Amino acid sequence: MSRVSLDGRVVIVTGAGNGIGRAHAHTLAARGARVVVNDLGGAVDGSGSSGAAQTVVDEIHAAGGTAVASTDSVATAAGGADLVGRAIDAYGRVDAVIHNAGILRDRTLAKMAEEDVSAVLDVHLAGAFHVLRSAWPHLIGQGYGRIVLTSSSSGLFGNFGQANYGAAKAGLIGLMNVLALEGARRGVLVNAIAPTAATRMTENLLGDLTDRFDPQHVASVATFLASEQCQLNRHILTVGGGRVGRIFLGVTPGWYGGVAPASPDDILDSIDDICRLDDFIVPDSGADEVALIQQALSGPSDRTEGE
Repeated sequence: MSRVSLDGRVVIVTGAGNGIGRAHAHTLAARGARVVVNDLGGAVDGSGSSGAAQTVVDEIHAAGGTAVASTDSVATAAGGADLVGRAIDAYGRVDAVIHNAGILRDRTLAKMAEEDVSAVLDVHLAGAFHVLRSAWPHLIGQGYGRIVLTSSSSGLFGNFGQANYGAAKAGLIGLMNVLALEGARRGVLVNAIAPTAATRMTENLLGDLTDRFDPQHVASVATFLASEQCQLNRHILTVGGGRVGRIFLGVTPGWYGGVAPASPDDILDSIDDICRLDDFIVPDSGADEVALIQQALSGPSDRTEGE
C-alpha cells in the first residue's frame, strides 16, 4: 500500500498540458488526487493555444483517475480566480497548488524587449500570485494546504540570456519564504522545486543524457510535497535525472567591526572574513539573521569605539 496518498485531495496544477506539469497531473491522479489540469497549451514562448489540458484529462480518465481541464490564463488576476473557481465548482474545495506554468523568452539584456520581460514575469511570478491569492482563503479557512512553487537553477545560480526568467524564478523563492511563515500556523506548508527534465524548454540542451531526465523524476518529488505526508516547510528541492538534493540560503557569521562605522578600507581588509564559508547558518526567517547581528553586538570586538 502506498504511504504517500492524496486520496480525496483536490490539487491544481498550472502548466499541466505538457512535460513536467503533465507528469505531475498523472502522478497525482494515480495517488488518488482529483486534479485540475490547467494549461493554455501554447508554444514555449507563450503564443497560441491548444487542447493540451483536455488531452491530459482524457488520459487520466482512461487510467481510472479523476480530473477536469482549465484553460484559464494565470497571467491575469481574473484567470487565476477563475482557475480556483473551477476547482471549487468541480470538487468543492482545493487542498494543494502546484505552480508549474512557465514560458521562455530568452535574450540577453541588451536585446530584451519590454514584452519579453512582462510576458515572462506575468506567467511565472505574477501567475503564482494570481492563483494563490484566490486559493489562499480556502487553504487557510480549512486549516490545511500544500503549495509547491517551481523555481530554477537559472534564478538561483544564473544562466546566460535568461535575466527575465531567472528574475521570475528567484522571485518565487521570496514568495515561498514569506508564505511559508504566513501559512505555517494554519497548516499550510510551502516549498519549491528546482527541476531539470527533458521537456520542450530543455530541448537540445541535455545532450546524450536526455533519456535519463524523465519528467517523472520531478513529478514524484512534487507529488510528495503536495501530500499530507510532507511536513517540510520553506525548502527548495533540486531534482533531475534521479538525483534529489536540497538548495538552501546560508548566512556566514561575518565580520564585526565595532560600534564606529567601518570604512571602505576596513571592508577591503576584512573581505575574506566576511565571505568565508567554513561556518554558516540556514535562517528560518529574517529574524535569525538579526540574531546573528545581536550576537556580534554583544560579543568582543577587534575595533574600539571611536576608532
